[in-house]
Amino acid sequence: MEKFIFGLAVGMAGGALLVANNCKLLNLVKKNQEDIMEKAECYIDKKLEELESKGGEKEKKPSKPQQSN
Repeated sequence: MEKFIFGLAVGMAGGALLVANNCKLLNLVKKNQEDIMEKAECYIDKKLEELESKGGEKEKKPSKPQQSN
């Protein structure tokens, strides 16, 4: 998913730069690109935090005590 988001942002920026001929459109494209990159970074950070918290929970769980007969 992260590779898709990054590819999408790069593709949008590249295509927009080929098409953009005036300053207003170029500035709009740059602003939208920055917004998309911020959203992608937030998404990636959120996923990393979830993975870290899941990993921490697994480590904190005590193992089952052995039964002696």
